[in-house]
Amino acid sequence: MPSKNNFMEDKESLKSQLEASNIEKQESDIQLPEEELEEGALFEHYRFTVDPGQSAIRIDKYLSNRIENASRSKIQAAADAGNILVNGESVKPNYKVKPNEEIQIMMDYPRKELKIIAEDIPLNIVYEDDQLLVINKPPGLVVHPGHGNYSGTLVNALAYYFKDLPLFNSEDPRPGLVHRIDKDTSGLMVIAKTEIAKTKLALQFFEKTTERRYNAIVWGSLKEDEGTVTGNIGRSLKNRQVFTVFPEGDFGKHAVTHYKVLRRIGYVTLVECRLETGRTHQIRVHMKHINHAVFNDSNYGGDKILRGTTFSKYKQFIHNCFQILPRQALHAKTLGFIHPTSGEKMVFNSDLPEDMTTAIDRWENYIANRND
Repeated sequence: MPSKNNFMEDKESLKSQLEASNIEKQESDIQLPEEELEEGALFEHYRFTVDPGQSAIRIDKYLSNRIENASRSKIQAAADAGNILVNGESVKPNYKVKPNEEIQIMMDYPRKELKIIAEDIPLNIVYEDDQLLVINKPPGLVVHPGHGNYSGTLVNALAYYFKDLPLFNSEDPRPGLVHRIDKDTSGLMVIAKTEIAKTKLALQFFEKTTERRYNAIVWGSLKEDEGTVTGNIGRSLKNRQVFTVFPEGDFGKHAVTHYKVLRRIGYVTLVECRLETGRTHQIRVHMKHINHAVFNDSNYGGDKILRGTTFSKYKQFIHNCFQILPRQALHAKTLGFIHPTSGEKMVFNSDLPEDMTTAIDRWENYIANRND
């Protein structure tokens, strides 16, 4: 953990960066957009309370005056899609605001000029109906196009799969996406097939009412069988490609991960992690923070030998495990949500992928036969 002096120096550095880039927002009655997804937000979210003395005006006018860079037409589009809620109920653009009402609004981020190419990429579909599908994403599959990944992504696959749907919008750069997971994390994702499903599912992720449990192989043997890691997560001040926990909570966003030991295997442990919040790289960052980095996680130090012996035989064993499992040992195993139209509670579970089960078997065999 960084010293207090170093942290304060980094804190002042970040403030200077914020001022120089002009990305700080003026204080107002609204909260900044909240990142509700594990791998970064796909939507802007605002939540605030109407002033006690506010006069009755149309909600589209009210919001366009209070949200920076939000045109009235963009506000109206959000309302038409059911994405403006007043006291939990969706309203139309002509709704008249009243004092003390709680307003939530969800809007797509501005769309970038990026043509989505439909590609016939196989999908491992574990459930599908007229509103949604649940897939088991393999490791190595990028969720949506970005710098260096303009094809071969899940979005390219969905564009092809959804091409005959009546409501499919070929101009939507994120067809059906309401959350995402890392390229090298495997596991369950829910995909919306209609606008109502997209809205209602996205709100569940935003309001943190979904159930998300992951299995991970982490370095070391945790002292307790169960525990909770709490700490604000934000981009590292020294390396903007990774995230870190800020010990004083001045930066980053509130994040909570609950863990439970499933199996202790010598120098590594199989754990279940339950997300209470959904921050970028949350499990990976929190596990590193408590000195139990996810096995073979190259971004957070898990691709080095962090526990064990100095014997060459052991080093070769770890090298072989890294080859068997050439990515962070993290799998989205359980996903639960409320069906957007039926209201039914739906929970899905997936088996650990072969690379993780093979690595676990190798570890158990090594520990059973070790001579150190």
